[in-house]
Amino acid sequence: MKKIVALASAAALALTLAACEGANENAMEDAGEQNAEVVNDQADAMEDAGVINDTQEDAMVDSAEDQADAMENQGEAMDEGAMAPAAPATTAAPM
Repeated sequence: MKKIVALASAAALALTLAACEGANENAMEDAGEQNAEVVNDQADAMEDAGVINDTQEDAMVDSAEDQADAMENQGEAMDEGAMAPAAPATTAAPM
C-alpha cells in the first residue's frame, strides 16, 4: 500500500511540476530537443561514414544538448519575465 501511495505522490508531483512550465519554456525546449535530435542523427551518420570518430561525435551531440538546455532556460526566463523584449533602436536627435 505504501508503494502505491508513494507512486501516486510522485506522479502528482511530476504533473504539478510539468504544469509550472510556461508556453515559452515548452516551445524553446521542444525546438532545442528537435535540433539536438537532428545533430545526433547527423553525427551518427558522419561517424558511420568514417568522417569523424566517436569522441568527435560525442562532442557534437553534447554541444547540441547543451544548446537545447540553454534554449529551455531562456524560455523559462521569458516566462518569468526576467527577459524583457529588446528596446527599439533609437537615433540621436539632430542638434
